[in-house]
Amino acid sequence: MTSPGQQKSTSQGLLFGIGAYASWGLFPAFFPLLKPAGALEVLAHRIVWTLLLMVAVLVVMRRLADIRTITGRTWLQLICASALVSANWLIYVYAVNNGHVVDAALGYFINPLVSVLLGVVLFRERLSRAQTAAVLIALAAVILLGVEVGGPPLIALGLALTFGLYGAVKKVVPVDPRVSVGLEAGIAAPCAIAYLAVIGLTGHGQFTTHGAGHVALTVLSGPLTAIPLLFFAAAAQRLPLVTLGLLMYLTPAMQMTWGVVVGHEPMPPARWVGFALIWVALAVFSGDALRRSGSFTGQSQHRARGTDDRDQSP
Repeated sequence: MTSPGQQKSTSQGLLFGIGAYASWGLFPAFFPLLKPAGALEVLAHRIVWTLLLMVAVLVVMRRLADIRTITGRTWLQLICASALVSANWLIYVYAVNNGHVVDAALGYFINPLVSVLLGVVLFRERLSRAQTAAVLIALAAVILLGVEVGGPPLIALGLALTFGLYGAVKKVVPVDPRVSVGLEAGIAAPCAIAYLAVIGLTGHGQFTTHGAGHVALTVLSGPLTAIPLLFFAAAAQRLPLVTLGLLMYLTPAMQMTWGVVVGHEPMPPARWVGFALIWVALAVFSGDALRRSGSFTGQSQHRARGTDDRDQSP
């Protein structure tokens, strides 16, 4: 039986999870506001302002001392994580600012399936029959979408691979998520600051040339980057991975809706068929995850009851 404390924790986790994924789902409405800044300039500002916010968070949470305990191996993992998340942010900003929101949504729809493949390749995890079927259906969808556009869906694949690899690295990084997010921004910050300095000195920067409103929106990109990540970390601590994984689909669903309804991006029949195949693959994948979760829970409860009986036996 679930205790009131566990119910409260789960409810909080759902709120944090919805907050994270809904925030990411609204990104297509925000980043075009930063035009005419290009994707690289927006990325650089996201890194710098995220770093400043996370430093403040770590000071308030008294977690700065954690940095002294990080090993050389962990620093290498954090460098990889920083490079991957920076690449993911760059591709995403380019996509939403250049009329490819639907392609970005596709990337996050196929991301769970890419993560499954990475689990097989990197961690030697074994696929169930349902997972194998889901991956094959998704592969067929990617091939169909590639034929439809005359080449591989590079934006979608780039987003899915960078975020999937980022998740794989984060899986083995033994660092508090808040510290990790701050350090990932800190590692990328020297390059970001150098880039902003160069475009500022050469007159190509857009930060201060479009009024106070543009400056405020650019600074806001830092909190809007960091806060969903903190929400996600809080949700991950309170929710089962299956629940967290199902909430993940909220983001690409919102992004696709924005791209089609607001952005009026083209959706020819072949693209609809490709997305339908992706949704079928996700339904198979999610159904298998729910079945396994229920089976695991039942086995755990059975073991718990058996333990209780043994403890109460004379």
